[in-house]
Amino acid sequence: MTEAVASRPQGSPCWVSLLTPDLHATQEFYNALFGWEFRKVELSFGPYAGAMLGGYQVAGIGEIPPGRGNLPVMWTVYLLSEDIDQTAEAVRECGGTVAVGPLHADEAGRMVIASDPAGAVFGVWQPELLQGADTPGTPGTLVWNELVTRETASVEKFYTCAFGVEAEAAGAPGYDYAVLRSAGVPVAGIRGIGTPMPRGRGPRWVPHFAVEDADATARRAVELGGDVVREPHDTPHGRQAELTDQAGAAFVVVAAGR
Repeated sequence: MTEAVASRPQGSPCWVSLLTPDLHATQEFYNALFGWEFRKVELSFGPYAGAMLGGYQVAGIGEIPPGRGNLPVMWTVYLLSEDIDQTAEAVRECGGTVAVGPLHADEAGRMVIASDPAGAVFGVWQPELLQGADTPGTPGTLVWNELVTRETASVEKFYTCAFGVEAEAAGAPGYDYAVLRSAGVPVAGIRGIGTPMPRGRGPRWVPHFAVEDADATARRAVELGGDVVREPHDTPHGRQAELTDQAGAAFVVVAAGR
């Protein structure tokens, strides 16, 4: 386990990965958008590349296996576990579903793919060799993760039960938002939208990546074949835009201090 990952508290997002139908096209998209370079990673479960920035691995992108075209194209957020067998059991006991694992991801660590009671898919990771960027906030790096769901009350109970984190209501009155804290540190957010989720876009974890200019990044994403789900707008944490890549995977870009 690297120092960068080991220093994060239990239950905090520690990794993001993407499964996509065309690995080469997706690499070209994120190289042009974030400046990511890619290094082939030999894994037993298929083609996979580590996204590199400034010498650090910041994300992973794999190709959907042949015959599995029904898998959703989406970013998966992994939550840190110190004991993945214990966490997998806690996920089940707290009302979630374990779909895959625990299993070894070769020498990188052990993983689980699960879903919460509302159906949002997430990963659990007990790392060994995983290395993340040590310069949070640098353009192209992960700065926040948010669960988008219908309402926060039921799912926040699941995450507090399964991972031992605390949930705290946040935001203006009438705004359904909770912050998850681990060891007193804010690690993720849960946003309740209050209405049924759109068809094909159910409850989901969405990674947030830092950029210098959210408006320019949104325009560039469209030029590269992506789309704008929510136009750039100002928030207390910076100017944000929700985008999709050329294959439809959703993510948010954040320009702090604008």
